[in-house]
Amino acid sequence: MNFYMTFGTAGFLEDLREGIHDGELLLMHGEDNAVLMHETTEQSSFNSGNKYEVLDASGELSKGKFAVLNNIPVSDEGRPVFEYRFNQRARLIEDEAGFAAIRVLRPVGSDTYVILTLWEDIKYFTQWQESKAYDKAHEKRGSSEGIDQKQQVFPRPSYVTTYHVQMPSEAE
Repeated sequence: MNFYMTFGTAGFLEDLREGIHDGELLLMHGEDNAVLMHETTEQSSFNSGNKYEVLDASGELSKGKFAVLNNIPVSDEGRPVFEYRFNQRARLIEDEAGFAAIRVLRPVGSDTYVILTLWEDIKYFTQWQESKAYDKAHEKRGSSEGIDQKQQVFPRPSYVTTYHVQMPSEAE
């Protein structure tokens, strides 16, 4: 499965979305821009943006109203370790209230993986962060066993971006 993201103004991405008829599309709005996500078995119609291969998927994009993108730069040498870790994940997030979808995305043409989680509302993501399941999923973070401590795996710090599903007029 292919996954594409392109960024721009809400109006531009609305127009672009109208011309795409295959796969699943999700338009979301952030503080400074908007993102159009396209999941498909075909090539994307986007002229620019980021391409990914879906390594793991659960849930339906269309049910998501709040997106959290964990953007994680991974070295070429670190890719097998990183991907193995996500293949072994506990899968506890899927049982959380308000969970809509997760996609583990391998970059094509870049080094930054994206762990996309979608929620029915921001409050459910906050509840997940405060849950025992979240603690379990991140229990080794910051320890000598944690993958986050391996500099040969991560060449730069990761960062998080968030987006909401809303009409452009609602953002004002």
